[in-house]
Amino acid sequence: MERRKKLEKIHLPVIIEMDEDGYYIVSCPLFKGCHSYGENIDEALKNISEVIEICLEETNIEELNKFVGFRELEVYKNA
Repeated sequence: MERRKKLEKIHLPVIIEMDEDGYYIVSCPLFKGCHSYGENIDEALKNISEVIEICLEETNIEELNKFVGFRELEVYKNA
């Protein structure tokens, strides 16, 4: 008899941006190189979920960096 793996639900942060062509770029900052995109937010989130599943197969969850938060920073640029 085959044993079923116990699934654990985890919550991971993602960052969503829109590029100059209107595509949604999604990244999970806890993994290096964990990025995807989609023509809409739902597609982008579905795609990043698949990428995160691959990253989780290769990474021990206890070794992940802890996401602290997102902040905006004001800087000056030359006019």
